[in-house]
Amino acid sequence: MSDPKTDTVPGDPGHGGGTEPEPIKAVPLRRPGRWIAAALILVLLGLFVYGAATKEEYKWNTFGKYLFDKRILDGALVTLELTVLSMALAILLGIVLAVMRLSPNPVLRSVAWVYLWVFRGTPVYVQLVFWGLFPSLYQHIVLGVPFGPSFVDFNVQELQAAFLFAVIGLGLNEAAYMAEIVRAGINSVGEGQREASVALGMSWTQTMRRTVLPQAMRVIIPPTGNELIGMLKTTSLVTALPLTTDLYGRARDISSVNAQPVPLLLVTAAWYLAITSVLMVGQFYLERYYSRGISRQLTAKQLQELADAQGPVEKAK
Repeated sequence: MSDPKTDTVPGDPGHGGGTEPEPIKAVPLRRPGRWIAAALILVLLGLFVYGAATKEEYKWNTFGKYLFDKRILDGALVTLELTVLSMALAILLGIVLAVMRLSPNPVLRSVAWVYLWVFRGTPVYVQLVFWGLFPSLYQHIVLGVPFGPSFVDFNVQELQAAFLFAVIGLGLNEAAYMAEIVRAGINSVGEGQREASVALGMSWTQTMRRTVLPQAMRVIIPPTGNELIGMLKTTSLVTALPLTTDLYGRARDISSVNAQPVPLLLVTAAWYLAITSVLMVGQFYLERYYSRGISRQLTAKQLQELADAQGPVEKAK
């Protein structure tokens, strides 16, 4: 005699032996407002491009003439040098300031806080003007024993080092922001990591260098890339020193001679966009490198390898 509790009827959706239910046909919602907004934006963009291409004041022939001019290329190289050197100084000093802010020593914490307060609280243009006046404030720099013999004597006015002062001014200003970025990255590492390092006999400095900072890079890298791109554009302010060998300075000198500032500004913008695009690509790959093992989402290659590995297992069953 059959048990009604275990009997199944083929085709009965209420039992396990039936056929699968038909798939649900999902109909997406119609959103005509999005298409109207997109079409309106495309129309406005097309009108702007057409107007810019046909307007005589843009002088596109002058733009093409100076886009790869040797003076512009030399200015772009100087801008890259300013960006790299200033950012390197900012990163090194920012790490030191961040560690000082997290140090148990109250003197180090106070000095770091005052530094951040001054350099974040004053405009970078004003700071660059100060560095331009530095040779007038300090004609000689003497290093030696106070009230005793001197070992090194620099005549600052004879240096004519506007490029050096530009790097120092940009780097010191950016270091204040990099310090906060590094500090946020350090605080993102769990306290248990530090406790484990101390349990292994590491000092506070060794814990920061070997355990905390390598893990904090995942948080530090994205905003650092943004700061690097910001630094590239901030170099245009070195005219406050004054320094005119950078990209914007070269373009401004040329426009002062031919009295055509608009096409030269477009040339400058084109080079800034090109360099920024390259930096953004590098930032993308650097972020992906330091984010390894964080995301649970598998790549297409990993999914294919997983499917290939599961194939023999399914056949064995």
